[in-house]
Order: sequence, then structure tokens, then C-alpha cells
Amino acid sequence: MNTELIISSLQNAKVKNLVALQQKSSERRKQGLFVVEGVRELIHCAHAGYEIENLFCCRDILDKNPEAWKLDSLIGQTTIYEVTQAVYEKMAYRGSTEGMMAEVKVKNRTLADLDLPESPLIVVLESVEKPGNLGAVLRSADASKADAVIVCNPLTDLFNPNLIRSSIGAIFTVPTVACSSQACMNFLKERNIKILTAQLQDSAPYYDSDMRGGTAIVMGTESTGLTDAWRKAADAHIRIPMLGQLDSLNVSVSAAILMFEAVRQRSFK
Repeated sequence: MNTELIISSLQNAKVKNLVALQQKSSERRKQGLFVVEGVRELIHCAHAGYEIENLFCCRDILDKNPEAWKLDSLIGQTTIYEVTQAVYEKMAYRGSTEGMMAEVKVKNRTLADLDLPESPLIVVLESVEKPGNLGAVLRSADASKADAVIVCNPLTDLFNPNLIRSSIGAIFTVPTVACSSQACMNFLKERNIKILTAQLQDSAPYYDSDMRGGTAIVMGTESTGLTDAWRKAADAHIRIPMLGQLDSLNVSVSAAILMFEAVRQRSFK
């Protein structure tokens, strides 16, 4: 991995630009770039066909991580910059680092881009605000081999650094689309995909619903739940029985339970 230039100044324009991309969604939209930090995440990113524009490496840290050199065959003609440890620590979003981060070109996937199998398993999240929750859902979607995650009326962009970090790269391994709730409903109805909304009211235990065919599990925020439009569009309302004094789980925990119920049912299909 041959570097083009060594950056040692905290005031370097490229350092400032990467920090701006980390911190501001407006900069990510304006430049069409986002930041990926960490060796594992960058490997997933490259395998998913994203174009890495600029790669920044800190050799003092990278020398301790043999996995880093797997990127050699994946990054093509990417410009590589070596940075000092002080510069890297200024650029890094995470508290613990692996010595590598990159500016990557945004790919805006749409519903039309989803290549779904005959009986897909889809997770739909409406207005989920916390990027950490969305990242955790994506990890479970990868683990359960869900075919897509659709984020409706998003309150955070899909290239938020905390989302990428918390997903540990699952944002690249699971087809993920952002769109309006209405566009998503139309998409699911046109393809005869069963809509199961997770809600407390007027619902049955999740394990009593058939998830073996094409299924979309739809979840809202922990504070307000789903909008009425989704409740009305649903083919069935499902709930996770709560045996204690609280009435809800974290959305990422709930999503994992429901996805793996679909996995369980499909294994006996």
C-alpha cells in the first residue's frame, strides 16, 4: 500500500474537509461523499462496490492490524495519504481506531434498485431517529439474511458516521433504501408482500403470524410508534408479549426478535 503524501498538519485542508464530512450531513449531501472508518468496515464497503475516493492511513496504528492489507486488492487507483497519529486522532470519529479511514462516494439506492427474491424478508423502519438504533437493526438484518431494510421518512441520513460505526459495515452488506412511507406502502402492495406492523394495540403475538411468504416487518419509533397510515395498510398487527412492567423494547431488540422468528419459520417451510 503505497502512500502519496504524508500529512502532519492539523490545519491541512484535507483534514478539515474530512472532519466536516464526519460532522455535517449538509456537507455529505453537497459533496456526494461520506466517511468510512475502520478496516473491517472499509472491506465491506469495497466489496459492495462503493468507490473509495481518498484513503487516509496511520502506519503507527495500521502496523498492528494485519487485516488492513486485505484492502490492497480492493481499492484500485484510490489516492492514499499517510497521516501522523496526531492528525489521525483529530480526524477519527471513534474513540478506538484502527488506523484507516476513507472518503467514499455516495450511492443513492432507490426502491427500484432492490433485487428481491420470490419471498423476501424486509424490515421497514419509520422515522427512526437514532443512528445507533438503525445501525443495530442493520446488524441483525445481516445476521438473519434479510433481503432489504427500508427507512421511511428518515430523521438521519444513511451515511451518518455513527450509523456506519454501529452497523460495523452492515449498511454495505444489506440493501438499504430511504424513501417516504407512502412510496414504501405502494412498493410492498404492488409486489403482494405481506405487511406486519409491530404495535401494542389490536395485535396478536408475533409467533402466531405466518412469515414464510414475502413479508415486511414494519416498526416505528419507541416513543410514538407507527403512524395511522401504516396501521391501516397492514395485513396483520403483531406484538412481542411484555411480561414485566414496561411496555416496549428498544427498536433494535424488537427487530431482531421478529426477524429471527421469520428465520425460524422459514427453516421449517
